[in-house]
Amino acid sequence: MRENPGSLLTVAFQAAATASEILRASPPRAFAEKSGWDLGVELAVELAIRSRLAAETPDIGFLGEAEERAGTPGAEWAWALGPIDVTSDFARSVPLCAVSLALLHHGHPVLGVIDAPFLQKRYHAVEGRGAYLGDKRLLAGPAASLRDAIVAIGEYPVGQDSDRGSQLRLAARVQLAPLVHRVRMLGTAVLDLAWVAEGQRDASVTFGYRPWGIAAGVVIAREAGATVVEHGGPHDVGSAVAVAGPSALVGELGPLVQAIDPTPLAMNGV
Repeated sequence: MRENPGSLLTVAFQAAATASEILRASPPRAFAEKSGWDLGVELAVELAIRSRLAAETPDIGFLGEAEERAGTPGAEWAWALGPIDVTSDFARSVPLCAVSLALLHHGHPVLGVIDAPFLQKRYHAVEGRGAYLGDKRLLAGPAASLRDAIVAIGEYPVGQDSDRGSQLRLAARVQLAPLVHRVRMLGTAVLDLAWVAEGQRDASVTFGYRPWGIAAGVVIAREAGATVVEHGGPHDVGSAVAVAGPSALVGELGPLVQAIDPTPLAMNGV
């Protein structure tokens, strides 16, 4: 496994399928939206996947959203799970929600699976082997300038200390709107990254998500040919901002984002 992370792709597929089955079987409105994590369905997904992965790969650590202290972001090998992105859409039967699972090596994602159960789509990538939607190989979009680009921005956060996160996203919209073809804000960060990989979005800007929660999207976007950075440097498990897209667009977006958020705070929104 150490030389071939791709050997665990089937394990990741099966885990993502299990998570999606739980979502499909769970009445969405039975889980109230909370200020923070939904402690019902998210916890059910996380416990099921954590248990399954512990049985199949006992030597690999685990990082989750609902029980984030169960792992160490900088561990040599760790699974990173985003149980539902986003719970507010799931709770209202909106199909734009997804489960994501990544394999990290020293905090660097080397394998990723994103399963959107209500869209019936599954994205995956293994470092060095390309990114795929099912059997279709993905290629990031061709836009070479912001003027032609559709740029996604993550949703406004909720809960305690969310004011700054909301201000960052609002500032990003104000700065980008006159410069790009369109700004889109659909709320699902991992799908924003998958859609960059698929060419449905030219670029995405994500503030404040737990970096291991979007790790699957990061490796999928990279393997489709996109660049993913934080303030000009590589995005990793310690990053607070993710700017993804073709290198030409990222070169233009990076300075704008850094001007908006010169001193990013990790996990400043959910």
